[in-house]
Amino acid sequence: MAYKMEKAIKEADILIAALPYIKKFHEKVVVIKYGGSALVSKKKRLRVLEDMIFMSLAGMKPVIVHGGGPFINKRFKKLKRKTRFIDGLRVTKEKEIRVIEDVLGSVSRRIAKEIEMLGGKAQGLSGKKVMGARRHRNFKELGFVGEVRSVDSARIESICSKEVIPVISPLGLGRDGNVYNINADQASAHIAKALSAEKLALLTNVDGIYKDANKRTGFLSSLTKSRAHALIKKGIIGAGMISKVKACVYAIKGGVKKAHIINGSLPHALLLEIFTDEGIGTEVVK
Repeated sequence: MAYKMEKAIKEADILIAALPYIKKFHEKVVVIKYGGSALVSKKKRLRVLEDMIFMSLAGMKPVIVHGGGPFINKRFKKLKRKTRFIDGLRVTKEKEIRVIEDVLGSVSRRIAKEIEMLGGKAQGLSGKKVMGARRHRNFKELGFVGEVRSVDSARIESICSKEVIPVISPLGLGRDGNVYNINADQASAHIAKALSAEKLALLTNVDGIYKDANKRTGFLSSLTKSRAHALIKKGIIGAGMISKVKACVYAIKGGVKKAHIINGSLPHALLLEIFTDEGIGTEVVK
């Protein structure tokens, strides 16, 4: 009985400790780019979605922008199509954009369904309904890869106002009527800027940014825009992390208060980053 009472008191203390953060972030938008192993593994996925539901029930407005690389790779393998990347971007032919759109649509629906299953409210939304796109400047090699041209923030805000979590795929519609595949980091940064989000959180497979990524030494818990540029120039921030850091810098320049790179595989990573002073990932600040 004493153990149960002590455990209950500790749990109550945790809730009380979260109160200042709940008050601070009440009604604030947090855009979450959701990818990596936390998206592929059902166990990890449900754990992350529970965090997002907690945020929603605590009065915050989470907006999910998801990736889908592993699922697209799996479909391409099944169709016996080769996957090729240039500077981290998937080369996308006209016949392949339809496959990618189909796969990303199923990922959106699955996430929304699982949020509903866990007791939350969500709406899957194709990015082409809320993002205008232009073809990438390297379109001759990349094909149907795009860059964000505009964001329909009013539509996303309308969903959030109903206490529903938008689940958005990284696709954009061009003025030419074509659908374009957009890098999910870039998409989340543009959406965060358009919504004047309090935070942008990029969930990935690593803890954050290290001075030496290979040896996992010199962890950087905080990073300014200027230092981020310097580390990219020196090659300290490697290829896999460059698009994430650039997305964070773009969001910060656009008025987002803070941007975070977090290991989505860790239990309750989102809550630890948002509801504690210490956090667990790398935050990019002005």
